[in-house]
Amino acid sequence: MKIVVLAGGTSTEREVSLISGTGIYRALKERGHQVVLLDVYLGYEGKAEDIFADPRDWSEGIEAIKEDSPDLAVVKALRPDGDKHFFGPNVMKICEQADVVFMALHGANGEDGKIQATFELNGIPYTGTDYLSSGICMDKGLTKELFLAGGIPTPLGYSVRIGADVQDVKYPAVVKVTNGGSSVGVYFVNNDAELQEAMEKAKVYSDEVVIERYIKGREFTCGLIDGQPLPLVEIEPLQGSYDYKNKYQPGMTKETCPANLSKEKTEEIQSIAAKAWKVLRLSSYARMDFMMDEEENVYCLEANTLPGMTPSSLLPQEAAAVGMNYGDLCEKLIEVSLKK
Repeated sequence: MKIVVLAGGTSTEREVSLISGTGIYRALKERGHQVVLLDVYLGYEGKAEDIFADPRDWSEGIEAIKEDSPDLAVVKALRPDGDKHFFGPNVMKICEQADVVFMALHGANGEDGKIQATFELNGIPYTGTDYLSSGICMDKGLTKELFLAGGIPTPLGYSVRIGADVQDVKYPAVVKVTNGGSSVGVYFVNNDAELQEAMEKAKVYSDEVVIERYIKGREFTCGLIDGQPLPLVEIEPLQGSYDYKNKYQPGMTKETCPANLSKEKTEEIQSIAAKAWKVLRLSSYARMDFMMDEEENVYCLEANTLPGMTPSSLLPQEAAAVGMNYGDLCEKLIEVSLKK
């Protein structure tokens, strides 16, 4: 197959996306596919018609993830027309030649349905769920509303525009930018002063946040492929919370898969994940994040429609627990996506 692995972009998860894309690119190339790793924002300046015959290693020069989110101003400075046109040179031409585009993008302008809708209008097959469910899941406030309406247990919370009057917040609480990912723009607050400080910090990423009840307890995640739940992963940061640094720096977090839970509690979380999948109208694959409090009440936090595929990412760990190696997983995600 001719496959474009689309990565990079302009979100705070740009570097994570490039590492995901590198892994996918190498795995599919090893399996004999004609594969190109393409930065959706920077594009390709060469002759688009000949790109699949180019023998270069498209992953060469991709760096490891840094401790902090990327400096997007530096990236955007590489494209003088970047404020007018999101897609880099020749991106659409190259994607139109592919049998499928493997979406290795994360965050805004990648995981939010905009690119998915563009591809659907242009008849370009791609991996992952469709544009509507992508957009729903990228908005944490809308996701929470659907969870509450659909009977999915989730921490009580609501959306609020930054600058609006906020009263009667029950502390401790969590403040999250509505369109963030990789724990960028997530703040734990214990009083009004910390809440206002979190709001100021969040303005860098969004004009709206979700304020929700803080759940103290254990953290789990459950991937689903074609709606079928995989084994759970328990996530235990060695210090602090499961933030950007602890997610991607090796040795910062203990991850146990399958999670050390009873069969009954495992099946309960998997059942909630499968129900959330239907409530959010998902297809192909996704990953649901959960907290379990000290009384073992389970809460679904959110859905990730393009889960990370880095060496430390959770979906590959879950797939490995059922005997599916990284390359098998990449092939499977293409297979289920082409069915939609």
